Amino acid sequence: MDNGLLSLVIAGVAFCGSHILLSSTRLRGSLRDQLGERGFLAVYSVTSLVIFAWFVAAYSAAPTIVLWPRQRWTALVPVSVMPFAAILLVAGYTTRNPTAVGMERSARWDDPAPGILGVTRHPVMWAIGLWAVSHLIANGDLSSVLFFGSLAALALGGTVLIDHKKQLALGSNWPRLTEVTSNLPFAALLAGRTKLRWSDIGFLRIAAGLLLYAVLYLAHPIITGLPVMVPQ
Repeated sequence: MDNGLLSLVIAGVAFCGSHILLSSTRLRGSLRDQLGERGFLAVYSVTSLVIFAWFVAAYSAAPTIVLWPRQRWTALVPVSVMPFAAILLVAGYTTRNPTAVGMERSARWDDPAPGILGVTRHPVMWAIGLWAVSHLIANGDLSSVLFFGSLAALALGGTVLIDHKKQLALGSNWPRLTEVTSNLPFAALLAGRTKLRWSDIGFLRIAAGLLLYAVLYLAHPIITGLPVMVPQ
């Protein structure tokens, strides 16, 4: 295996492994007991950022081995998906969510799933997953499959791990949340378990999400060195 690809694989394993180790094993509880909640979150955040920076650097340095050619239709996948992902990201970070760290008590409130949680109870994770999958399809090279595939698997697989943890943490309040939400986007809406209006999400959040998408679209050539669309 090429050294660049090997470095990418090692960085990817370290990134995904550290996330799972620090969030879904007994090590999390042990560190929280020793460091306290804030201390643990600080260690978790710094560790994640450092390893992610390594992962990005390894991806940038890896060779380009084309698996399928970049075409106009593949480029249109992220162009179509990213507006929704950006709205999920903004709304997810600005809406109280019982599945988020430190917000478990909101599951006891009259409305345990406000706004964007009517779409999915894991909006941020799905935003990351959609971003990763759409860019994997658009790029079509082995390094991108390893990089974006790892991020997609961690984000979307992480929703299942979070559900398991929160089911234990929330106890009798967990069914109140799952009755009106779903992991898979729009599943609860299609099943008739909840109702949603765009105003529930908040027009300001939607506008901010679309603005974020526009900024990322315009900055894409500067950030990545590649145009969003493939020249005809």
